[in-house]
Amino acid sequence: MRTTAQILEAINAEHGSGDSLPGLLCADCSAFMDLSGSGMALINESGHQGVIGASGPLAAQLEDLQFELGEGPSLDASRSNSPVVHPDLSAAAVLPWLGFGPAAVAAGVRAVFALPLQVGTTPLGALCLYRATPGRWDDEGTATAMAYADAAVEVLLLLQAQTEPGSALHPELDEPVTYRAEVHQATGYLSVQASVGLAEALLLLRAHAFASDRPLLQIARDVLAGRLRIQPEEGEDD
Repeated sequence: MRTTAQILEAINAEHGSGDSLPGLLCADCSAFMDLSGSGMALINESGHQGVIGASGPLAAQLEDLQFELGEGPSLDASRSNSPVVHPDLSAAAVLPWLGFGPAAVAAGVRAVFALPLQVGTTPLGALCLYRATPGRWDDEGTATAMAYADAAVEVLLLLQAQTEPGSALHPELDEPVTYRAEVHQATGYLSVQASVGLAEALLLLRAHAFASDRPLLQIARDVLAGRLRIQPEEGEDD
């Protein structure tokens, strides 16, 4: 088992290596708990704000997918302010998430454990753990996961405390929020362009990204630059 203090000491010792504190925490969590991956996302009352840390490509892919689809264990954990545990995705008669569930199984994930990151009643985000083997976490594993979640909250608070006066977010947190802002802008642009509501416009962006096997951010930038027009009945380029 590992305590919150031990986790913070370990990642602080590695800080300065080029990786962000959230990224170091996710990497340390995956290595210590023998996971397929772990990721951290900023999530508040307005929704998913962006991925700020991932232990590797698999976790980054699944964290981005939760943002793109608007569903997944991290979002559920943040909304409910309680852990979300699915010990065997491959054995589920009905996967809990229509888009994310099959994608996680296809990526080799069999169990997920998402923990909310919150201070008082204020949601900050979620830490999601991915495992290749099915089964529930034992008491020691659960306690260790909770320690990593507590450390993640400390990291977020530390980064915000280091924010320059007049800045909204620490640089290590700002990039994912900028990412979301571009998707939000493209959603508004497409809503006007295609004469649809904002919710439908976002669905069109996500559907086009999925169909073309391209990142949602690339699709958003193409829409904003006028390189791509998406019509409700087509979902394809003009």
